[in-house]
Amino acid sequence: MNAHISMRPYQQAGREKIHAEWDAGRRSTLLVLPTGTGKTIVMAAVAEDQVLAGQRVLILAHRGELLDQASDKILNATGLRCAVEKAEQSCLDSYYRITVGSVQSLMRPQRLAQFPPDHFGTILIDEAHHAITDGYRRILDHFPGAHVLGVTATPDRGDMRNLGEVFDSLAYEYKLTQAIRDGYLCKIMAQTLPLNLDISTVGMSGGDWAVQGLGTALDPYLDQIAEQMAAYCKGRKTVVFLPLIKTSQKFRDTLNAHGFAAAEVNGQSPDRAEVLADFAAGKYNVLCNSMLLTEGWDCPPVDCIVVLRPTKVRSLYSQMVGRGTRVFPGKKDLLLLDFLWLTDRHELCRPADLICEDHEVAQKMTETLAETGCPEDIEEAAAQASEDVVAQREEALAKQLAEQRRKRAKLVDPLQYEMSIQAEDLSGYVPSFGWEMGPPTGKQAAMLEKAGINPEGIDTAGKAAKLLDRLDKRRGEGLTTPKQIRCLERYGFRHVGTWSFEAARHMIDRIAAAGWRGAPKGVNPATYVPPVSEFLM
Repeated sequence: MNAHISMRPYQQAGREKIHAEWDAGRRSTLLVLPTGTGKTIVMAAVAEDQVLAGQRVLILAHRGELLDQASDKILNATGLRCAVEKAEQSCLDSYYRITVGSVQSLMRPQRLAQFPPDHFGTILIDEAHHAITDGYRRILDHFPGAHVLGVTATPDRGDMRNLGEVFDSLAYEYKLTQAIRDGYLCKIMAQTLPLNLDISTVGMSGGDWAVQGLGTALDPYLDQIAEQMAAYCKGRKTVVFLPLIKTSQKFRDTLNAHGFAAAEVNGQSPDRAEVLADFAAGKYNVLCNSMLLTEGWDCPPVDCIVVLRPTKVRSLYSQMVGRGTRVFPGKKDLLLLDFLWLTDRHELCRPADLICEDHEVAQKMTETLAETGCPEDIEEAAAQASEDVVAQREEALAKQLAEQRRKRAKLVDPLQYEMSIQAEDLSGYVPSFGWEMGPPTGKQAAMLEKAGINPEGIDTAGKAAKLLDRLDKRRGEGLTTPKQIRCLERYGFRHVGTWSFEAARHMIDRIAAAGWRGAPKGVNPATYVPPVSEFLM
């Protein structure tokens, strides 16, 4: 592998792991790096490695801006120029060994048919969480012998289809929290604002909330949101994500009315490049957009993100927040404003979903952030939430164990039960068959406990089976239950196991009527025998 590209330790580690996966015979593998940690540098290094190994390399992306970025970064990092496969541009007559290709163009059957199946030896997929779609799959199937690398910051997809359908392994993952600790990304401070935005009536589309409905639901709150931002965002370089172009434009005007210098860009903006440049230069302090800037746009000074496009898709949420996680001189942290969305659905992504893998911890962190009312370091908040959840689990476990001990204290010891019912065959039981020698099954233990027998005193499945048979037989014969035996023997009665159910019930009723203070007056428990009419052998 060529080593002249300047790489951070985790980038080099990812590069080596990718080659190790291919060398081990796995055709396709994934690299997961958080937004802002230089995944394109790793792609450039791997592309150069493969070119030096004599292969042609295809880099796929679903947007033109991503292709241009990849081409520029590969040139800057390696000195290698790229051919382009997009619209009217073709790489077939180019002598460049690396091609950046548009999925929308290359997926077309007639265009794909121009390439022999072995034309590309390696395929690199930028933003690989999109690779599950039919267009990517068609291209990958056309080049069956190519090594495949998918690079993404967010390996899960909103439609929950498994990326394992495309990729054979995860070569390397560098987590957001580690990148922050290592100083490659800035600290994220989450601020939950006490403004309830009702989206409970918004429908779903493609596995997420329908943008048209979100725009309509959001409109009545724009002025209140601007007021909140005036309190928290002044002095910060802010990007706001909104669901619709018209909502984005309306919010720009609202912000300007509240004293901000706000601009707006969307996919139809003819002056988009100029507006982005002006925002970077400081002419504007807020940039509104309708989901245009989720991928492929970098502006490191951004230090505030406002997500007004609620989503249940973690990859989309992470991409939005990732626009503000890059480090920059003088930048202290990223402020992530989080609103309280009123919805009857619970899949809404919140700051906790950026770093919490445990759902219970994420819920606890979300609750805590809503209660504190001030910016919180998400890593510290997650650590505290984890401690709180562990403490809650330990407390719940202690209560559960205490309850179990209380329940078990009411159960009859099996040996005591055998002696009480004078069951010598059970006392002297020795298992004969293999299944009998194993421990009692969970079902057997549950049935014994329900019947009033402590299953912990039974060693084998065979003994449990015989005891359950005996319990069933005694029920049919109308004899005492284990719970009756335990209750009466506590008051000193003997051989209760030979009594009838009705005789035992009658005596327990008498003891209860006397206030559970002891055996009824005139009854000696040590010698008492039920009347013959109630006594069964």
